[in-house]
Amino acid sequence: QVQLVESGGNSVQPGGSLNLTCVASGIMLTIYQMGWYRQAPGGQRELVARRSTGGVTNYLDSVKGRFAISRDNLKNTVYLQMNSLKPEDTAVYYCNTFPKRDDYWGQGTQVTVSS
Repeated sequence: QVQLVESGGNSVQPGGSLNLTCVASGIMLTIYQMGWYRQAPGGQRELVARRSTGGVTNYLDSVKGRFAISRDNLKNTVYLQMNSLKPEDTAVYYCNTFPKRDDYWGQGTQVTVSS
C-alpha cells in the first residue's frame, strides 16, 4: 500500500519561508517523477513543481525563483523549499507522482500566508 505523508505546513507572514516534506512508503521514489501540487480554497488542484528522476525540474510560473523541489532517494523523501511566500500561495500542498495517481493522494499539509 502506497502512502505519501506531507508535513511542514504552517502559518507565516508574507515574505516568509517554509520547507515541506513528503515521506513515501510502499513505493521507491527513485523510479518516479515526483511533484508537489496545491489546492487553494475554492480552486482546483494544480501542479506547482516537479522533478524528474534525472534531476530536471519544472515550476509553475508564479513560483519560479521562489520554490525549489528536491529529493533524497536514500530517505525516500521529496522536499519543497518555499521562499518569499505570498498570500496567493495559501493552499493545501500535496505530493504525488507525475503524472499524478489518484490513489496516491495523502492528507496534504496546510500553508497559510497572511499578515
